Amino acid sequence: MSYEAVIGLEVHAQLLTESKIFCGCSTRFGAAPNQHTCPVCLGLPGVLPVLNKKVVDFALRAALATHCTITPTSRWARKNYFYPDLPKGYQISMYELPIAEHGYVEVPALRTGSGQALRLGSGQAPEQAKKVRLTRIHMEEDAGKSIHDAEAGASLVDLNRTGVPLLEIVSEPDIRSAAEAGSYLRSLRALLQYIEVCDGNMEEGSLRCDANVSIRPRGSTEFGTRTETKNLNSFRAVEKAIEHEIQRQTEVVEAGRRVVQETRLWDADREVTRPMRSKEFAHDYRYFPDPDLLPLVVDRAWVERVRADLPELPAARRARFRRDYDLPAYDAEVLTARKDVADYFEASLRACPAAPKVVSNWVMDSVLRFVKEEKLDAALKIETWPCPPERLGALIGLIQDGVISTTIAKTVYEDMRRTGQAPEEIIASKGLRQVSDTDILQAAIAEVLTANPDKVEAYRGGKEKLLGFFVGQVMRATQGKANPQLVNTLLRQKLAQ
Repeated sequence: MSYEAVIGLEVHAQLLTESKIFCGCSTRFGAAPNQHTCPVCLGLPGVLPVLNKKVVDFALRAALATHCTITPTSRWARKNYFYPDLPKGYQISMYELPIAEHGYVEVPALRTGSGQALRLGSGQAPEQAKKVRLTRIHMEEDAGKSIHDAEAGASLVDLNRTGVPLLEIVSEPDIRSAAEAGSYLRSLRALLQYIEVCDGNMEEGSLRCDANVSIRPRGSTEFGTRTETKNLNSFRAVEKAIEHEIQRQTEVVEAGRRVVQETRLWDADREVTRPMRSKEFAHDYRYFPDPDLLPLVVDRAWVERVRADLPELPAARRARFRRDYDLPAYDAEVLTARKDVADYFEASLRACPAAPKVVSNWVMDSVLRFVKEEKLDAALKIETWPCPPERLGALIGLIQDGVISTTIAKTVYEDMRRTGQAPEEIIASKGLRQVSDTDILQAAIAEVLTANPDKVEAYRGGKEKLLGFFVGQVMRATQGKANPQLVNTLLRQKLAQ
């Protein structure tokens, strides 16, 4: 029997506020354990939470960017459960009345039989986008972090993260493959980065994902029993965990057994999921309205102020890149997948406005290759890297003006990255300016043709593809400095004699 996967994702996005959701403690990552805490975020007796308005602003930005309906009056709830890193014994969240519902995220579909999600530099082109519906978006506070020290035989707790503001973004079960889940998550992260509410840094835990997975006979409309795999913190982990869970559930069903509804953990070393606990239901958490917080009222004027402040979103930017810069669909998709890459492209283009496709090629090749090689996180702005976009644009301008060849430019770019120097300085100091002196090139051509009489005869006999060989030999003789267009012209003239 053939089975179909039914997948929904619950994404927790840490918001880029300077202070926590209900107190003034810092949200800065990397502080010494338990330094960013106070009686409010620790829930000590006699204290009251005070809502951070910036958190609501950010929630509204996310709701508008994902086409959600905003709830005029939402309500805070206490979600009761015990964890060692949750001092209050309950989490302030939302339940019956979330701040936003019924939106969607556009997810690129791909022209591949395997359905592999688009990655930067993958060479695959997107087709028509699919809309993955959202059930809800709500605000809540984060818990702390437990640290298990096997050598010491102890578990430690760091409460700095307690009270850090989160958005929980819950999708409908519209996703049908692990690759599509990865594509959805990438699209959602790009949206959150574009509207500057979350840095999307999965390694630091500011974007985390729980995957709900079930299978059913292909063609069926009934849902199967689902499992939830918790706290996946990379795209690879999400895709691998879902692939494993689909395979595991298929084997369970085909063996005549029943899938157990439970919460599972992803073991990245063994690349398997394993049971954590039986799956809770909403009533297990004993939700009730938080008596310390008033209902949240969001009027139309507030929503419109936030809407007016929204930046250009990825879909609109993709369309503009194709329209204004005449870029192929693939280029536009890759360049807009990350806001910092799109910003870098446009900043580079301002320094070389006549060559958008050439600038695009350089960004997708040299710049993104550097991103991959150096394993730079998306939270690190490209503008702070050793090669500012203005200098990349200037380098490409020098190619366009015939000052250097593309081959020499790649060497200059590597020096720019390493030294931080401007391209003009490197070219001048190393004598890399392109040779366009006809007499010098004629002499080099004469040497190459004299050294290869058999190939000259073959070319004149009809093997015109040998022109590339001659061009390469002249470029080698001039250490890559010859103007290739001029070399082509002069070679054709000489060989025609």
